[in-house]
Amino acid sequence: MTFRTRFAPSPTGPLHLGHAYSALLAYDTALSKRGEFLLRIENIDQSRARPHWEQQIYNDLHWLGLRWPTPVMRQSERLDLYQGALDRLWAKGLLYPCTCNRKDIAAAVNAPQEGAPLIGPDGIIYPGTCRSKGAANFSPDQRRPTDTVLRLDIAKAVREARKLLRSIQGGEIARFEERGQGPRGETGIIEFSAQEMENTIGDVVLSRRDMGTSYHLSVVVDDGEQGITHVVRGQDLFEATRIHVLLQVLLDLPTPIYIHHKLIRDENGKRLAKRDDARAIEKYRNDGATPAGIRKLVGL
Repeated sequence: MTFRTRFAPSPTGPLHLGHAYSALLAYDTALSKRGEFLLRIENIDQSRARPHWEQQIYNDLHWLGLRWPTPVMRQSERLDLYQGALDRLWAKGLLYPCTCNRKDIAAAVNAPQEGAPLIGPDGIIYPGTCRSKGAANFSPDQRRPTDTVLRLDIAKAVREARKLLRSIQGGEIARFEERGQGPRGETGIIEFSAQEMENTIGDVVLSRRDMGTSYHLSVVVDDGEQGITHVVRGQDLFEATRIHVLLQVLLDLPTPIYIHHKLIRDENGKRLAKRDDARAIEKYRNDGATPAGIRKLVGL
């Protein structure tokens, strides 16, 4: 199997030093193993994606010295494949439609009897309003709705995964190998239980009304199709890896090895974001920086 990494930015703003670190680390990791580095454009959010930002991604990465096979995978051209994955999960009875908006969710979790809201990889853990109203009680042969939010029934999903894992691994605990480090120093074989999934993740959205998919679903489908063997990404996505491993089990996709890396922060310890134009790669380039200088700046 070819050793393969990827860098998958969204064209919604300028790449900054944190992106440079992640892309260079993925590129160096692939080259050190005589493997392959892929670029993927995650542009499912068409309300924010812009062609000029996509072109800027190519310009910045080429300037840094990165090269990749073409044509580049673009998520906006793969919606039928994400729909196919949703159809499979729907047929298993693992999805349900949700009509709650953010205000509804906030009101539900902030009710006096609920206590402090629990926070998961996607923010506030969904309280299960539509699931408990019976929206999840459907026949698998019903047509899957395409104009509403679809959530993964996490309790049903982990039960299905446990059945599959018994036949595959002989156990009930899903796992992945971490060769980087999680935010609390996690490394090695990371295991998580069904109860942990239910209590700390909840019913995550797998299809948004305005996208027809979600980050969690599309990244799993794409990594599987591209044969990504090692996922190099920031520690901010460590907790979401449990969602991705669960989906890999449910969709019969291989689980890559994960390498979660440190986040590049400013002098105040704040994580860089796309709004930090002062840290944009283009600005450094225009100010006379060199690719070698960027490597040194981010600690490579």
